[in-house]
Amino acid sequence: MIERRSAIGVAALLLAAGASQLLVWWLRPPPRPSEVVGPPRSAYTLNDFTLNALGKDGRLSLRVDAPYLARREGDDSLYINAPRFFMPGKDGADWHGTSEYGWVSADGNLLKLLGKVDMQRPPTAQLAAAEVHTSDLTAWLNENRVATDAPTLIRQPGSMTRGTGMRANLDTHEMELLSDVHSRFTPRKRAQAR
Repeated sequence: MIERRSAIGVAALLLAAGASQLLVWWLRPPPRPSEVVGPPRSAYTLNDFTLNALGKDGRLSLRVDAPYLARREGDDSLYINAPRFFMPGKDGADWHGTSEYGWVSADGNLLKLLGKVDMQRPPTAQLAAAEVHTSDLTAWLNENRVATDAPTLIRQPGSMTRGTGMRANLDTHEMELLSDVHSRFTPRKRAQAR
């Protein structure tokens, strides 16, 4: 008799457990659809474009021409392929150049030039021409500063300087190589007496 009561009790418990599970499935809200479907998508893309970025003072702080730009939805930053850039400098000492890739922050203050970076400054009345060859350069556009931790070559008429890591202020025209610095100077030709 006790065995029969135990069997009936176990059966009743199993039936109650099954019924409660069915109620949970039935009353539970449907699962939410996944919010991320596929890869992130661009808010927009541009082909063969020119971008002019203005600083806080309303003056041009950066011009970029490139074959492709994508603006990501959510972070609003810009991703650029093969940019050709122009950064106006103080006293007409403007820099222009190229890199493999570029990234511009949503606020337009931070520019990262990725891969191989080549920059040139044409000569002005006060300054000689200059070239900078490096990689992975970061530019703070509102402060007109650039920096890299990569090997860097700086060429100016009569000199060539190599080093690792560079900091530069484009307003004061100061460039500093941080370590392993080697320079080569070309002697100037002396005027011969006649």
